[in-house]
Amino acid sequence: MVYMTIIEVNTNNNLVNWGKKMKTVAFFDTKSYDKESFERFCGEDIKLRFFENKLNEDTVGSATGFDAVCAFVNDNINKYVIEKLYESGVGIIAMRCAGYNNIDLKAASGKIKVVTVPSYSPHAIAEHTMGLILTLNRKLHRAYIRTRDHNFSLEGLTGFDLYKKTVGIIGTGKIGLAFADICGGFGMNIIGYDIVKSENFRGKYVSLNTLLSESDIISLHCPLTKENRHMINKATINKMKKGVFIINTSRGLLIDTAALIDGLKSGRVGAAGLDVYEEETEIFFEDYSEEIIFDDTISTIISMPNVIVTSHQAFLTKEALNSIAQTTMENLQAYFEGGKIKNEIII
Repeated sequence: MVYMTIIEVNTNNNLVNWGKKMKTVAFFDTKSYDKESFERFCGEDIKLRFFENKLNEDTVGSATGFDAVCAFVNDNINKYVIEKLYESGVGIIAMRCAGYNNIDLKAASGKIKVVTVPSYSPHAIAEHTMGLILTLNRKLHRAYIRTRDHNFSLEGLTGFDLYKKTVGIIGTGKIGLAFADICGGFGMNIIGYDIVKSENFRGKYVSLNTLLSESDIISLHCPLTKENRHMINKATINKMKKGVFIINTSRGLLIDTAALIDGLKSGRVGAAGLDVYEEETEIFFEDYSEEIIFDDTISTIISMPNVIVTSHQAFLTKEALNSIAQTTMENLQAYFEGGKIKNEIII
């Protein structure tokens, strides 16, 4: 038996506008900040119920009786989960994020609609990316710990000027473009790689091999696909400049973590800033400070002094949370009213 932890139930007693019962939405993998933002944008005709547990094969039964579910990046919405949701009457999966690689779209096709939030705050993620670079380069995290211990030595804290350094941006969608604008403010030389080129990109487009070999800093801002899984691997790392910084605020599976660790140990990779991790599903967003983590890979990479790992935090600003909640509720409202759903994923 699976026990679900419920944060709170938002109960509205108003009559619905469509002559039907109040629509209900089950939110999975939720935290207090989710509840606060979504209740702000919830209409009077929709009842929200928040579950802390992730949506997966063990917890899908809790969605029974709901009209819709709202899920997040680390929920496992495979074929089995899709079938159970469909059997229980759920008609739509609303992802409160841009990605949907954790959903079996083929299984959902013709049964359950899938919607996403394609854009919420590209500036939030772009700014977090630059924050990782600045912290790694000027070793702010180490300096903070030192001075807290009354150690005011500067030994080992030397960084480099970002001015005139080459930053390679892989993926020039809205986030990549916002990050390029920030880099421009630092006077950096900006190059980029993307299958789809944007006329608004302030840098120069080059081949992937050229980007790998010429960049002092490489930042990933592309969605995860079958083609680019582990695009940062042993072979591609060997093409990079010695001492390159690798930053990933996109998807964990873009990087082969074992290859990254080898690159860090050899010195080929000078530093890494990771807001995502390929095996993050059971780790990120949770508090394990009083427990032993049995993932040796994440334990190894966190222990390295030239690595910063943040737990999928880049999106976490007030503006982004409000935008996510507003767009998600608009997606659900359009579905419940039988209108056109702007952000539906169709295969």
